[in-house]
Amino acid sequence: MEQKSTLENMELIKFNNVFKNKKVLITGNTGFKGSWLTIWLSQLGADVYGLSKDIPTKPSLYKEAGIESKITHFEKNILDKDEFEKIVTEIKPNFIFHLAAQAIVSEAYKNPVDTIATNVIGTVNLLDILRKSDFDCSVVLITSDKCYHNVEWAWGYKETDRLGGKDVYSSSKAAAEILINSYFESFFKSQNNKIKIATARAGNVIGGGDWAANRIVPDCVKAWAQNKTVEIRSPMATRPWQHVLEPLSGYLLLAEKLYNNNQLAGESINFGPLSSISVTVENLIKDLSKNWNFTEENKAYKITDNIKFNEAGLLKLNCDKALMYLKWLPTLNYEQTVQFTGGWYSHFYKNIDNIYDFTISQILKYEQTAFEKKQKWIKQL
Repeated sequence: MEQKSTLENMELIKFNNVFKNKKVLITGNTGFKGSWLTIWLSQLGADVYGLSKDIPTKPSLYKEAGIESKITHFEKNILDKDEFEKIVTEIKPNFIFHLAAQAIVSEAYKNPVDTIATNVIGTVNLLDILRKSDFDCSVVLITSDKCYHNVEWAWGYKETDRLGGKDVYSSSKAAAEILINSYFESFFKSQNNKIKIATARAGNVIGGGDWAANRIVPDCVKAWAQNKTVEIRSPMATRPWQHVLEPLSGYLLLAEKLYNNNQLAGESINFGPLSSISVTVENLIKDLSKNWNFTEENKAYKITDNIKFNEAGLLKLNCDKALMYLKWLPTLNYEQTVQFTGGWYSHFYKNIDNIYDFTISQILKYEQTAFEKKQKWIKQL
């Protein structure tokens, strides 16, 4: 296991300790991002509740890390509004992070109605439950960078730019954003409202424990673990890659600010890397493959042009709003992002350590890096 972080010998305040002993509900907690968020919140002292209809991949970080034994989990579908409402009403959470979604672009082509139902109606179900609630709750609703009408320009999209989507997944996220704003304006806008909501937009997240279908990093590690060559459909597609802990730090910081005041209620915030981290798919694969000791690049990957659906080649976010209102900046550079990601999968497939403990070690290392970079959400007591 990696050497323990020096943070363990320091008394630090993270997110102003706002999550300690608080009840936090995460929808979609069994997914990739949901699992990382669950582990991090547990480390922050939260009482974590999870709600998901199933475990979306095999393997899964949720299962491999044994997360289920560490939280209260409900195996329910967000489309079952009655059951969803019973759970929210019973828990009365202080915080909700809504991540439950159908998040794969290619799957949306196969099952567009299911994608729209989950991403739009599922979100509306939560909003309508909260509309009738009688407890204080700060809610971060996670959508996607793909909610923007993408014309593939070279500069980043701002939160005020046009929403839309040429594919079903993107349009489902745009529709969710529009409805969230409608619910805010109609029901939650009052300054003394107990429910404070905001949306978070991020994309192209990588990191250990992602095994979703048709994503470049999972496709690579699944192939390489079997000594197979991975096929690339869009080698020159440029993505602003960021490690999973980057947007999660933004979500947590946004939730903290909602909890303490109403300034950001009803707002949408982008969380993305610096523009210098926009790297082609091919270059990302080359860098990741170094963790697998390939002697020849053509053993690691081969390029195909079998593109069966419409996927944008370029999409960047402007994160000035996150900097202005949250003092949020990304912590890791591109090399560290690749090291964190490749290192996690290397440990997993080589069975070096308990993967829950190793995941925590990466969170501690990320916190240490953030502290050294003087990020505002972490400070010494």
